[in-house]
Amino acid sequence: MKEYIKQIISEARDSLQAKNLAREYLQARILQFLQEKGMFRDWIFHGGTALHFLYRLPRYSEDLDFAFKRPDKSVDFKEIVSKIGPWFEAEAYEVKLKINVSKTVKSVFISFPGLLYDLQLSVRQTESLSVKIELDSRPPSGGKTDTSVIRTYVILHILHYDKASLLSGKLHALLVRPYVKGRDLYDIFWYLSDPSWPKPNIEFLKNALVQTGWDGPEISQENWPLLLGEKLNTIDWHRAVEDVRPFMERAPDIEMMTKENVLKLLHQL
Repeated sequence: MKEYIKQIISEARDSLQAKNLAREYLQARILQFLQEKGMFRDWIFHGGTALHFLYRLPRYSEDLDFAFKRPDKSVDFKEIVSKIGPWFEAEAYEVKLKINVSKTVKSVFISFPGLLYDLQLSVRQTESLSVKIELDSRPPSGGKTDTSVIRTYVILHILHYDKASLLSGKLHALLVRPYVKGRDLYDIFWYLSDPSWPKPNIEFLKNALVQTGWDGPEISQENWPLLLGEKLNTIDWHRAVEDVRPFMERAPDIEMMTKENVLKLLHQL
């Protein structure tokens, strides 16, 4: 399988894109593992990587984010993800797992030591390429789900939040985080540039805001563009742009994500 990754990255424009493509392949394989273990009966895919895989958001991502569909049920996250290591090791990968189940959002860092060296993308044998999985075991209520069959290196049948709920997730991240991640900002810019995208799932967004201690005004379909615009007016725009730059599929696209363009799209709503 490492030979297949070498084929994938052979036409990359630079080493940064090659690393992103290698990680994307590993993410697809991890999704394949979860599918084979039946996780998509209960694990809802969301976040930036979901947008990339499902709707071709033109930026790469580092994490795989999930929400547990049945928060009234228990989930043995550690038992499931601990099997990822042997699954990849059967294909001659070296894998290290760092699992944390102490919080509501359970996580695992999956590291592939030496892979970048084998792919001639690093001169250090110890440098790792990593993918993080996060599972929210108590997500806010109100999210609507859908399923999609997609092919990115492998064929996947994925349970995920629908478009309106995915948008709500991004709005929640932008409104509550103390600092704005450029990746979230680019995702909203991408959303707003397509007027056919549905309005956010306001019930889901309200419940997410309450869950995280939102002390702002009650949000609605009418005022969310205003509230988001107020937040975006306070951010370090240069820092946000530099945060997302390494993850762009097409480097020139980031030049269009200006403060003026994003606020103009919000104003048109």
